[in-house]
Formats: sequence, structure tokens, C-alpha cells
Amino acid sequence: MAKSENQLRDEILDLVAQYQKVKFAPKAFTPGKSPVRYAGRVFDEKELVALVDSSLDFWLTAGRFTEEFESELANWMDLEYTMLVNSGSSANLLALTALTSPLLGDKRLLPGDEIIAVAAGFPTTVNPIIQNGLVPVFVDVDLGTYNASLEQVKKAVGPKTRGIFLAHTLGNPYDAEAFADLAEKQDLYFIEDCCDALGSVYKGRKTGTFGHVTTFSFYPAHHITLGEGGAVGTNDDTIAKAIKSLRDWGRDCYCSSGENNTCGKRFTGQYGTLPAGYDHKYVYSHIGYNLKATDMQAAIGVEQLKKLPEFCQARKENFKQWYTGFKRWEAFFILPKALPGADPAWFAFPVTLKENAGFTRTELTDYLSSKLIETRNLFAGNILRQPGYLDINHRVVGDLTNTDTIMNHTFFLGTYPGLNLEQIEFVLAEIQAFLDLKV
Repeated sequence: MAKSENQLRDEILDLVAQYQKVKFAPKAFTPGKSPVRYAGRVFDEKELVALVDSSLDFWLTAGRFTEEFESELANWMDLEYTMLVNSGSSANLLALTALTSPLLGDKRLLPGDEIIAVAAGFPTTVNPIIQNGLVPVFVDVDLGTYNASLEQVKKAVGPKTRGIFLAHTLGNPYDAEAFADLAEKQDLYFIEDCCDALGSVYKGRKTGTFGHVTTFSFYPAHHITLGEGGAVGTNDDTIAKAIKSLRDWGRDCYCSSGENNTCGKRFTGQYGTLPAGYDHKYVYSHIGYNLKATDMQAAIGVEQLKKLPEFCQARKENFKQWYTGFKRWEAFFILPKALPGADPAWFAFPVTLKENAGFTRTELTDYLSSKLIETRNLFAGNILRQPGYLDINHRVVGDLTNTDTIMNHTFFLGTYPGLNLEQIEFVLAEIQAFLDLKV
């Protein structure tokens, strides 16, 4: 007798679980021969089974796993809406572009409006400001936290200021409560970029719950991964509607993939100057994109999200190990610090060389690279010195002294859950060996 569809599916998924255990079996760490990554995927058979399970449906766009992931992420974040997209960079683009939507009426952002940002960060926090014809206003950050302070942001507020768009740098929360209060008093939009900070907490609240809109990234380096992927979150019905439209080609219709006539008036509405009854599935209320993720990515995300608490705890433990190790070298390095009331799920362990260190960042990171130890600079350094940004329309408030220091002297090591104590101790020993040679 031929096997049923369900029997075959069960057999396939059982074999996939077995395959994962063989293919991705843990490998012993050999100091000096095995790489020490700054980040990477951490998964087990559940993710691979979910991925193949989704592929067997051959529902390649958003489907049942997308709905489950969006719902579970919203519940975990205590947000009304979270919308899956194809990257954290797309999430940032949608978050800011949604605030230019005509749906917001007099509150919409318009070309020439100013948005407060920092130059010491990742480009795609700044890019949507420029891409929407808005003007970034840059402030400096504090060394150690690598975030802007309330005082710095207050000084940047001017007559054209309409928003604050800041990332929680490397998972380290800034004073989101104070920024939210400032935004309310000054009638500003506040966007939290949590691409590095999923699971971080400030004053008992998860980062991403203070602003009008928040963004997440699920690239392999981040707290959970879908391979590629990101999400936008909000509690605002109108902003959520604009985000969904912009993500889905700019269409006015809100039917899910494969659905029709959810509104009950697909052929009876009047839109723009279109003929009466024009098919609502082809009515476009925004100039949008197609920034959806696939259901196969969402399937991975469903399983990754279940592991998020343990992933965050592992990052915190690894950070503590780094901090304890580096404490002996405070004569050479500025160590990272968090604000009172902050509980970061650290994306990384950042350090800045002091002026009298006696060696350069490049000398140290090149030495570590020769030992197969990965490091990274703090992203763009000073974005205004990057070739693509030399001629952008912008404003700077104060100076960017610390930003330039970060550009020249800051790097970070990984905290991701795939690191273990043996690897961390090996890296610390190699740093000590380097210092013994240099100072």
C-alpha cells in the first residue's frame, strides 16, 4: 500500500532531524587552528525541520509560518503589530517611510524635515532619512555606552526637527524613557532601531516598546536569525497600515497572500480618479516596495524565537567573561558600560583604545586576525567621513569628537551564544601575549 502524504512527510522530517545531527555536529575547538567568530548561526534540528516542513508546502511567499512568527514576536515584545520583512535595513526604511504617509495627515513627515541621528553607527539607520528627502541632524555619542545622551539630543532640537531615530548601539540601551518623554513634549516621532537589541531591557521594559515605531534584524549576526529578515513593530493602527502597504507594493488592499475580498467591497469602492469599482487588489495608496520575507524564513524564525531567552542569557554571560578579562587592562582600554536601569542583551563587547595605549587598533586587530580571531570596527565609524556621504544635506550639533575617536580606536569582539569559555580564554591569552610584546 502506498504511503500517505502525512506518512511521507513524517519520514522526511525525521530524516532531516537525523541529518542535522550528523551534518552540524559540534566540532572540537583547537586553539590557533579553529576560528573564533564574532557572530554566527546557533540552531539545532528544530530549525532545519521547520525549514523543510515549510518547503514541502511549497508556499513560497508569506503563509502560515509568517502569521505564527509575527504573532509570537508581537506577543513576546508586547506590541500590537509586528510585520516581517526581508531585512533589518528594509525594516528601517519602512519605519521611517511610513511616517511620510498621507494617512497621517498633518502629522506626516515632509521633505526638509529634520531627524536627529548619530554618525557613529550602521548606515541603514541613517539612509532612510536621506532617501525620504529628510535632513539628518547628527549628534555625538558617549564613549563606553556608544549612545547619544539626552542632553546631546535636546541641543539638536530645532524648529525643523520632527523626529529622533536612534539605534541601541550593540544592544546597549540608551535612555529610551527620556527620549520618549522628549518626543511627546516636542511633538516628535521617536523610532527605536533595535536591530542589535532584541531582548535588551531598560527600566523593566523591553527596548522597542518606547517609540512610535521599532525595528529588528534577523541577519545571522543578530540575536535570532532567519538568514536574512527583519521586522517592524508598532502599537499605532495608522502607522501599521502604512507599513503594510509600503511593504506590499504600496497597495491599498490588506488581504493576506491567497485571500480575496477581505474588506467585502473589492469591486465597489472609489479610489483616486480610478473608475468606480476598480479591483481593490490593484489599488495603490502609497509608492511602495516589495519587501516581504518568505514563509521558509519565517519557519526558521518560529523556532529561533523560542530560543531567544537562552540566547540573550548566553550573550550576557559571555559579556561578563570578556569584562572580567579586560578589567586588568583598563590602562589601555575604555571598557563598555550600561546606564543605570539597563539590562543589555549585548550584541558584542566593544572596547576603545586609550590615547596612551602604546599601540594602534590595527596592530591589535591584525594580530588577532593572524590567530583566526575575528573582530569588527563599530560599523561606519563616522559616517560623514564615508565616501557615499561626503555631500549629503545634513546638520551637525556640537562636535563629533567621540565619534572620530570610535572611528580610529574602537573595535568589538563577539558575545553570540556560539562562543564558549575556552574560546574566550584563548582570545584573552592572545591579547595578553600581544601586550607583552608591545608594552
